[in-house]
Amino acid sequence: MDVKLEPSWDDLPLMANTSHILVKHYVLDLDVDFESQIFEGTIVLFFESRNRLEKQSGSTKETCRSESNEACRFSTPEPCHSPVTDTRTSSSKTGYNDFAICGKGEKDTSGKDGNHDNPEQASGISSSKYCCDTGNHGSEDFLLVLDCCDLSVFKVEEVDVAAVPGIETFTGSPQITFVSEELRNQIVHELVTLPADRWREQFDYYAHCSQAPGCGELLFDTDTWSLQIRKTGAQTATDFPHAIRIWYSTKPQGRSVTWTSDQSGRPCVYTMGSPVNNRALFPCQEPPVAMSTWQATVGAAASFVVLMSGENSAKPTLLREGRASWHYYVTMPMPASTFTIAVGSWAEMKPEICSSEYLAAERSLTPSEADFRCVGICGHMEYPCRFQNPSATTQEVIPHRVFAPVCLQGACQETLLPLVRPCLSAAHSVLGTHPFSRLDILIVPANFPSLGMASPHIIFLSQSVLIGMNHLCGTRLCHEIAHAWFGLAIGARDWTEEWLSEGFATHLEDMFWAKAQQLAPHEAWEQQELKADLRWRCLQDEVRNYPEEMQVLRPNKEKTGHVSDSGSSVIKHGLNPEKVFMQVHYLKGYFLLRFLAQRLGDDTYFAFLRKFVHTFHGQLILSQDFLQMLLENIPEEKRLDLSVENIFRDWLESSGIPQPLQTERQARAECGLARRVGAEVHKWIRVNRRPQKRKRRETEEVFEKLLPDQLVLLLEYLLEQKTLNPRTLQSLERTYQLSQQDAEVS
Repeated sequence: MDVKLEPSWDDLPLMANTSHILVKHYVLDLDVDFESQIFEGTIVLFFESRNRLEKQSGSTKETCRSESNEACRFSTPEPCHSPVTDTRTSSSKTGYNDFAICGKGEKDTSGKDGNHDNPEQASGISSSKYCCDTGNHGSEDFLLVLDCCDLSVFKVEEVDVAAVPGIETFTGSPQITFVSEELRNQIVHELVTLPADRWREQFDYYAHCSQAPGCGELLFDTDTWSLQIRKTGAQTATDFPHAIRIWYSTKPQGRSVTWTSDQSGRPCVYTMGSPVNNRALFPCQEPPVAMSTWQATVGAAASFVVLMSGENSAKPTLLREGRASWHYYVTMPMPASTFTIAVGSWAEMKPEICSSEYLAAERSLTPSEADFRCVGICGHMEYPCRFQNPSATTQEVIPHRVFAPVCLQGACQETLLPLVRPCLSAAHSVLGTHPFSRLDILIVPANFPSLGMASPHIIFLSQSVLIGMNHLCGTRLCHEIAHAWFGLAIGARDWTEEWLSEGFATHLEDMFWAKAQQLAPHEAWEQQELKADLRWRCLQDEVRNYPEEMQVLRPNKEKTGHVSDSGSSVIKHGLNPEKVFMQVHYLKGYFLLRFLAQRLGDDTYFAFLRKFVHTFHGQLILSQDFLQMLLENIPEEKRLDLSVENIFRDWLESSGIPQPLQTERQARAECGLARRVGAEVHKWIRVNRRPQKRKRRETEEVFEKLLPDQLVLLLEYLLEQKTLNPRTLQSLERTYQLSQQDAEVS
């Protein structure tokens, strides 16, 4: 590689050379095999080189850096130039004898790390020492590097897009008489740069191109974290084929998906938000900068339901007896890490009352509450944007579906389904236009490792949110809905800045939930102050129990957002198993945003936030993008000592509790809800101190009914006591029915 990454044991390497070439669109065609626990099929990638003038300029910025300093050793297939009459009928098999390739469905002979048994024979690429760089350096070939692990790659081939009927419209000629690499790449360039209002035509051509014949197998090899592909004679990214097809299958132990059984005992599989993201589901470019669109067709037994990140509410197409396929697509460019899929025997929950008023509210609402909308040209790359669609901007509740295992239908119907519309409506009242046109919500299997996960058009929720009152379900749903704006529509350009996603979602969940409950302002304030008390206690525990270097929200400091010359980078602590349980980036980010909102006043802060969303949706940001725009919009009298540098120093680049937060917590008074908890704690301490045999005249304590968050705070206070006798614990259970409370209590 051009820069030696040298990741630590717990760092996640992002290997894709995105500085040279970018995936603009993926077409997946996969089958689900529950017996073998694999996805198998093809993925077609459409590229655009980062510098289409690279070939003409003859740039030689990068040089070969192998330890042996030898020339690259590849087999040499024939060049891919052929008359159009041949490319439309030719097979993709061109008979390269220097390496062996398995076809789809043939036995995989790769080892546990994804390599072939004999990499040099399989691909012609030396697997241990790569002497080829990923850029352009004179006589050597360009090496495409994709993020990939736990996959069995059978074959890689160039796609003959020129063989698609009607494709000549992209060449400027009435007919194609001779096909060259330059012509194919020109066709792909014209296709990926079609204007947004022609997206349907564009996606149709993507689909047709993905079914076009191959016109030459490409050389490839895999290592622990990547798939490397080259074509002999293609010396630059501009020369490299801009449409390739990869035949592959996942592995049962692949870290991107989980094969399990749902709560009804039926088999299912889903993406679980793995630290390795989606590279064990399909070869891709993982760095956030590689924002792409996708379409996917997934075949499964007809008894299964396939849910996926997609703008359309897909319905099954029967293929043959017992088999069906599901097709989804996304027109908003997103990082490949946000792609999500879940296949299982899911049951859909329907509203008990489906009135015409209910449906009308989902389709379009009057603009009475949309007067805050900012009008202007979007700053993102071109796509069909809802922020420029008048009917979308006033759509308070987007169409949504709720799915769950069969045995949880009743709990879903009672707890989750009634919350979806008010929570979506509340989110719209705070931030405006929903970035995504629809939403699926799925209650995932019991082994799901967190309470929730948001992806484009789909939210996963743990079964834990269905237990007890609706409080946990509502707050978690609001948190995941908030990610539609912060984490998805607006993403972090550097994944180490997780607070830009989780801090915002944590802060916004309180606002959404208060509005969803239709609380009066003083009630909302009380609820939010109580939540701040709980989070303060949690943050103190976090900084006591985790290493200091993992408490920093901007660990790369001035190097944040920097990558190597090729585009590869390392996510610090990305594979650290402790990181899954940490909440520092949630909590410190939340307290920073709370601090800023208090400094500005809620009305001013949320008016700014809507403006920020309108400015940066569809884009990737760094911390300074948010902070600089915020400070520019703060009146001089409220700015005082606030600066980007000070916020970096106090909040983002230091471990422990930020000093401004320490000061604020010491000066604040308890809210009424917390004071009532304190009174109840004193009662329980008296109960705990009483002897087992009491005097008959001693009066019984009368305990107040507590809200779920009050109950959590009560239990935290009581757990600070040296001992709680069994009698007290039994009385607590009887009084509050602890076993029936939600997951945060029990």
